[in-house]
Amino acid sequence: MCGLVGEIRLDGTRADVLAVDRMAATMADRGPDDSGVWASGRVALGHRRLMIIDLSAASGQPLVDAAAGISGVFNGCIYNYVELRRELADKGHRFFSHGDSEVVLKAYTEWGEDFVDHLVGMFAVAIVERDTGRVVLARDRLGIKPMYVAEDAHRVRFASTLPALLAGGGVDTSIDPVALAHYMSFHAVVPAPRTILRGVRKLPPATVRVYEPDGTHRDRLYWDAAFTRREDRADWSETDWQDALLESLSTAVRRRMVADVPVGVLLSGGLDSSLVVALLAEQGQTGLSTFSIGFESVGGREGDEFRYSDLIAQRFGTDHHRIHIPAADLLPPLEAAVGAMSEPMVSHDAVAFYLLSEQVAQHLKVVQSGQGADEVLGGYHWYPPLAAVSRDQAVETYARAFFDRDAAGLAQVVSPEHLPEGDPAREFVAAHLGAPGAETAVDAALRIDTEIMLVDDPVKRVDNMTMAHGLEARVPFLDHDFVELAASCPPELKLAQGGKGVLKEIGRRVLPWEVIDRPKGYFPVPGITHLEGKVLDRVRDALSAPAARERGLFRPEYVDMLLADPNGELTPLRGNKLWQLGLLEMWLQTQGI
Repeated sequence: MCGLVGEIRLDGTRADVLAVDRMAATMADRGPDDSGVWASGRVALGHRRLMIIDLSAASGQPLVDAAAGISGVFNGCIYNYVELRRELADKGHRFFSHGDSEVVLKAYTEWGEDFVDHLVGMFAVAIVERDTGRVVLARDRLGIKPMYVAEDAHRVRFASTLPALLAGGGVDTSIDPVALAHYMSFHAVVPAPRTILRGVRKLPPATVRVYEPDGTHRDRLYWDAAFTRREDRADWSETDWQDALLESLSTAVRRRMVADVPVGVLLSGGLDSSLVVALLAEQGQTGLSTFSIGFESVGGREGDEFRYSDLIAQRFGTDHHRIHIPAADLLPPLEAAVGAMSEPMVSHDAVAFYLLSEQVAQHLKVVQSGQGADEVLGGYHWYPPLAAVSRDQAVETYARAFFDRDAAGLAQVVSPEHLPEGDPAREFVAAHLGAPGAETAVDAALRIDTEIMLVDDPVKRVDNMTMAHGLEARVPFLDHDFVELAASCPPELKLAQGGKGVLKEIGRRVLPWEVIDRPKGYFPVPGITHLEGKVLDRVRDALSAPAARERGLFRPEYVDMLLADPNGELTPLRGNKLWQLGLLEMWLQTQGI
């Protein structure tokens, strides 16, 4: 797990190595163990390394394979790298390290652009062909590892974080009105390729992009999951589905133990992370370190779920760490968490993950986490209503539960000069829900949440907050084999028992009933969901700052209304509308925009 950057010149000049080095330096937190820069003519690459696999200098990056004529940088982890290394060695490839990064380059040498089909894991990679001048970017199937791109007529730059591109200079930082509409309507989700800034785009998940020497590029989507029923599984019983998903999840958890350093677990005490602990214990892992976080209650909202995480820790004999955060300590980590965001992230979970990661990083470099189960296996409250409607009614039902506001509501918030034409968020969702490859309205909602919402909300949040402390987070529920299997599972099995029914039945085989049948929990940060004190003052300052007034994103009368009653306006998902506005301005100002 690391940070990568690069530049491709399109105007015939040499790559700006100083700018590449400057961009890479911003990612020292992602890769505190080593750094490097490589340049050849019109292309330069930079890298920050977090040592997880092969702790020697042989796996330092950028990697250069002179014999094959390729160079590259890699961020992530390839869980099947040992098997791939053996296969490639049998084909005649020679290796000079024992890490997964070199395996990625050799895989490209052997299979070309199809190398991604052989990789099991999370990754973002950039590869340069010496003889052709071609540059290849690729991102993993579920978008676990990020890749941001900024390009103009003279150059293309790419990086693991958006702030790294800003550090390189020359980025158009004006607000993208379509992205702003997504942020304000689609529960702060801005789907790839857009970001909130006009001049920065995201390489979509499961995409290989090839830049030719003349500056043209082409994209290829190399994977997707079919949310339809398969004929060869038509006769499967509920028990068959449970057995198959359990076996697949066990494989996913086992794969993510690959490391030359210890691997722990972020244990919330919910079903998902508890299952990860149970499956690791079942596979013989002992002395497993687990970590939970809790906050003081604010405004009557409970701030910790320690009773559940304690139960799991005791059952499986883990080395458990409780991390308790007093309310008075919230503002400094809030500022730090905003600074760690590659894009504005409205979820209060970001602060919790930032603080949790800060503590965990004092003990470990790698953890497994339970993100993704709700989206993949139907754990959210907006799925059951969709079971009763046809595909052509899915948009309205989904939007009613998930959207923060409709087009009319957006017009009440956003200043006219920043309003886009039409209703971009609803149009995007309608196109996605209506596309082929999903059998029912529930399947269509699970697909958009897995491919879009999950990528640009929980997964991005976990990556940013853990990597801010040089901590690698692995997500077994997003193993692509598991996602493919779960996508084909009948929706009624997922929606049973109030959601994630099939996973709850799996849990009953290995977990205490109290964890399975408990009310659904979230990562609680009461001090943000209920704005008061210093946090409220910080939001007020951000929205009244000269930069905010000059930018003029929001109608002043709407901001004044929210400030008069800071906790009175909530979204359908119980998000604080004032916090949504304040967080965006805080992020823009923190990035100097």
